[in-house]
Amino acid sequence: MRLIERYLFRQLLTPTLLATAALGAVGLLSQSLGRLDIIIEQRQTAWIYLQVILLAMPQLMNLILPIAIFVAALVALNRLQTDHELVVCQAGGMSRWRLISPAVRLATLAVLVGLTVNLWVQPTSYRAMREIVSAARSDVAATLIREGEFSEPAPRLTVYGQSVDPNGEIRNLFIHHRKLDGGATTYTAREGRITERGGKPVLVMRNGSNQEFSTTGVLNYLSFEEYALELAPFLSTSEVVTYKASDRYLHELLNPDLSQAYEKKNRGKLLAEGHSRLASPLYSLAFMALALAAVLGSSFSRLGYGRRIAVVGAAAATVRIVGFAVQAACEDTPALNVVQYLIPLATMAWGFGQLYRPVRRRHGWREWLPMGLSESRKKPVAGVAA
Repeated sequence: MRLIERYLFRQLLTPTLLATAALGAVGLLSQSLGRLDIIIEQRQTAWIYLQVILLAMPQLMNLILPIAIFVAALVALNRLQTDHELVVCQAGGMSRWRLISPAVRLATLAVLVGLTVNLWVQPTSYRAMREIVSAARSDVAATLIREGEFSEPAPRLTVYGQSVDPNGEIRNLFIHHRKLDGGATTYTAREGRITERGGKPVLVMRNGSNQEFSTTGVLNYLSFEEYALELAPFLSTSEVVTYKASDRYLHELLNPDLSQAYEKKNRGKLLAEGHSRLASPLYSLAFMALALAAVLGSSFSRLGYGRRIAVVGAAAATVRIVGFAVQAACEDTPALNVVQYLIPLATMAWGFGQLYRPVRRRHGWREWLPMGLSESRKKPVAGVAA
């Protein structure tokens, strides 16, 4: 790129990075609020909570990047045009392509980044997040006690703890376990603590009793000073993590294994997700074309481009909503997947077409003249017949 093109590229790149960071912060906030159950209900650590939030961010790039490109391009191009910098570039002999090439290069770079995220980063991060969330949900040891509440952290298991100290000490503990054969066992203890023995989680209870009721009607009572209850039988170790459409790589989406029950049932959804991974990055280029059309697609205006920007903004929102609707429709009708590509491509064609179409100026060539000069052209010169 030449010097002036590098200057225009920097003028577009800086607001794009700022808009991406701002929208990313909003997305991070929404993810953090939506995942509070990991700490509140599942009692996981802050590190697990932070991991889940960060691993969910790559999927948001699919939405954030085109919007950031669009907003940043409108801001930067509108400023360059109102400051007459683009007009000077054109007056200096720059062709229309050289004028818009920095914006096209930036949008193309965004497309490549979006493809990289969609095809490799998102499935890798989402698989890791799915495994962390699955492990957190099956972690009965962490969710066993809810202070002051009766809870059922596992089937046929009822647990109550009056209070939990900051050091993990449980006060006035009650556990009731219903067995499959109809019997039941009840534990009560003054104190308890969850720890590990031999790499397995156990609940160590002190100063308590054990009442076991068998199916034959016999009640066995035992008091103890310390008793260790193994929690491994209550852990959901047989649960298999099923990767959803958002967790799969492109070849798994476009060529699903129909011998598997999930793939066979959700074949349409997998195909729609796969084509969306390829088509969605194109919205960065399509939205850049709309932004260029809003500012450079018509004649220069001293009054600004607010009306054009509002129209193009509404068009961009409509285009993206239609894209989401088509993706949802493709889950039931796979033949519509080609439309996922046609929407951004048609938007791109219209936007760039506006840049090269002949512009009709309302006041002819006088529109480009300063106001004083334009008015003087209307008055006859002294001594010359009108």
